[in-house]
Amino acid sequence: MYIYNSASRKKEELIPHTAGKLNMYTCGPTVYHYAHIGNLRTYIMEDVLEKYLRFTGLDVKRVMNITDVGHLTSDGDTGDDKMLKGAKREHKTVMEIAKFYTDAFFEDCKKLNIKTPDVIEPATHCIDEFIRVITALLEKGYAYEAGGNIYFDTSKLDKYYIFNDFNEEDLAVGVREGVEADGNKRNKTDFVLWFTKSKFEDQELKWESPWGLGYPGWHIECSCISMKHLGEYLDLHCGGIDNQFPHHTNEIAQSEAYLGHPWCRYWFHVHHLNTGDGKMSKSKGEFLTVSLLESKGYDPLAYRFFCLQSHYRKTLEFSWDNLDNAAAAYSKLVARVAPLYENVTDEKTDEAVFNELLKGFREALDNDLNTAQATTALYDVLKADAPAAAKRCAVEHMDYVLSLGLAEAAKKLLAGKAKESGDIPEEVAELVKQRAEARKAKDFAKADELRAKITELGYIVEETRQGTVIRKA
Repeated sequence: MYIYNSASRKKEELIPHTAGKLNMYTCGPTVYHYAHIGNLRTYIMEDVLEKYLRFTGLDVKRVMNITDVGHLTSDGDTGDDKMLKGAKREHKTVMEIAKFYTDAFFEDCKKLNIKTPDVIEPATHCIDEFIRVITALLEKGYAYEAGGNIYFDTSKLDKYYIFNDFNEEDLAVGVREGVEADGNKRNKTDFVLWFTKSKFEDQELKWESPWGLGYPGWHIECSCISMKHLGEYLDLHCGGIDNQFPHHTNEIAQSEAYLGHPWCRYWFHVHHLNTGDGKMSKSKGEFLTVSLLESKGYDPLAYRFFCLQSHYRKTLEFSWDNLDNAAAAYSKLVARVAPLYENVTDEKTDEAVFNELLKGFREALDNDLNTAQATTALYDVLKADAPAAAKRCAVEHMDYVLSLGLAEAAKKLLAGKAKESGDIPEEVAELVKQRAEARKAKDFAKADELRAKITELGYIVEETRQGTVIRKA
């Protein structure tokens, strides 16, 4: 398989450090709020990557952190503390906030068929590891104490910028909104490893350390959690494109300074999901979550399908019309898969035929995880002149990677057709038609009102992966 390596800025063959095994690390959520669907696009694409690597026969171990302490909103380690901000907003403790939104994140992942990583490690569980690594960086001369805090000294590195080439004058602290100058730093690009003094004197979570009572900076957690569970050599590190700088840049700096050798060879970054007015964020406009999509009648897997129709290194634009198109295409796909599950027999699949059916799918994903071409290959299998058993087997193998729930949805569609009985009254049918028109016009309030009228008449209308279903209550 070839992937685009953000560190080398070119496609490279993915070759693990240990043959047959691949260590994979993915940056996890900061659990101060619900994940928006832009965040979840990254996790969907990482999920496809992990599953395809397993599909090719690699023994993958995937580790993910949970940031439940120390994540600041600015590049300069001086913005608002997101966890503390969330706790104040909801009048809860930081740990209550962390537990609630961690559970919510994994519930969203479940709805999107995102596999749970092999190891999930909250930052608050690794304080001893942070202190041990920071101590070693101080002893090696890569870190210094100033103003009560411990900073990493970027001037000690032969090369600091990995993913982009910056000029020093382009990085003047204070030119970006929310970034304030830190007078303790020796260099503009130095970053905090451990805080004992900050503007967050009411920080709830603090630990004893050799430098006083305090808490870790954001960047140190991923390095330490990765090394704790995956050792000194990391094969593949994944995350959103916005993490390239400074987070992943700082991870590389501190990890390689600590280890004394190269740390991670391959870097995989997923680009933004935008709305019409720019990059999606929790502070801009309607907060787009999986729950919001569901409340408007969309299956979460229709959103997953929407994401797979674009390449992970392209910015993807979200709109309700685009999601409608993806939802309609997903329903049609399920309807095309369904006949493969009618009159199923124990017919054996010819291996040569099976491999030929999978050829286009493999080629697409081997070429930098091209999920758009991979879905096209899925349609090609459905059109192929091959036995139903072979096509069904190929679709199921493809869907292990794509994880669109096709077999389950197809079987439900067939079961629903088998159970249909009696005619829908004309009055109910007209209300269902009006409701469909209201949803198309994005008049969700009217659609809800029409749903209530249908319920009063003794019928239930549901949005399923296969489309609108009407049944007796």
